[in-house]
Amino acid sequence: MKKRFMILCIITLGFVLLVACSNEEGSTTTDTTTATETQETESETHETVAVEPIEINIGMMQGPTAMGMIGLMDDADQGRIGDDTYNFTLAGSPDEIIPQIVQGNLDIAALPSNLASILYHNTDGEIQVIAINTLGVLHLVEAGETVTNVTDLGGKTIYASGHSSTPEFILNFILESHGLDPQTDVNIEWFAEHTEVVARLGMNEDAVAMLPQPFVTVAQNQNENLRIALDLTEAWDTVQASNDGPTSALIMGVLVARKAFIEENPEAIATFLERYAESVNFVNNNIEAAADLLESYDIFPAPIARRAIPYSNVVFITGDTMKELFSGYLQVLFEANPASIGGEMPSEEFYYIQ
Repeated sequence: MKKRFMILCIITLGFVLLVACSNEEGSTTTDTTTATETQETESETHETVAVEPIEINIGMMQGPTAMGMIGLMDDADQGRIGDDTYNFTLAGSPDEIIPQIVQGNLDIAALPSNLASILYHNTDGEIQVIAINTLGVLHLVEAGETVTNVTDLGGKTIYASGHSSTPEFILNFILESHGLDPQTDVNIEWFAEHTEVVARLGMNEDAVAMLPQPFVTVAQNQNENLRIALDLTEAWDTVQASNDGPTSALIMGVLVARKAFIEENPEAIATFLERYAESVNFVNNNIEAAADLLESYDIFPAPIARRAIPYSNVVFITGDTMKELFSGYLQVLFEANPASIGGEMPSEEFYYIQ
């Protein structure tokens, strides 16, 4: 286990036990008195069973993957979730979250999607993905009007960060799907930080930048002439609609939980997912209020959040749809670089299906 933990730090970066106590249908000769007594006994049993309050420790990073949680955080702080206790940990990077899951200090966490797969492999299946919470947040922005589709990127300079990681694999997949060679048909300049990309874009108005939210909004605040030229989530969906490969979506963030916690607390997981779905709905339908909460919890300044939320693809996807879309996305990353998802495709046990 120590070895796995070290690997995780270097890389940085159960199920709802559906005890279907269904009564067997008796034959036509069943004694009705006995059946009635049985039902009364079961009723008495159900009435005496008390559900103990649950304490759940939840980790997330500052960024779009925390947006969908903000309504639930406020509900917990205002005492609107009943007797359960939700403790939230907000971190700056995945390497602050992952060790806490491994050590059992966190029960649920919002993570970048590929890191969830890596964590699954490096813990021998001790975590499961319980929901997709963020689709693609990557966009291509420019100061002009020269790019309206992917093929317009031919001959362009693209500033970006995320070399040798998922942003590069995503960009390459979309370029190649439109007949563009990333090595020869475009000039991609890679930078270590998104802030460097924004600064460099200001020096060359003919270039295009690949940025995630909320950095797109930050850049637009600095340069009012910047516009979103391409939403890479939409570009991904267009590619998927036209090919014969597995169904997938551009998935940037997921919720994972420790498998042991799921198995020990199936009702608590089910309730958490219901509350999280309500939180996502709140964020997407009450942008002003959500933005104010995001600022109050030091996640995003409200003016940035107001502009970023509509483009951050905050979602709640579970069950078989989650499995289909996520496994298809991981397949694309695996074909680009197996190490990006932990060396191999995760098994079906990776996906929590209620």
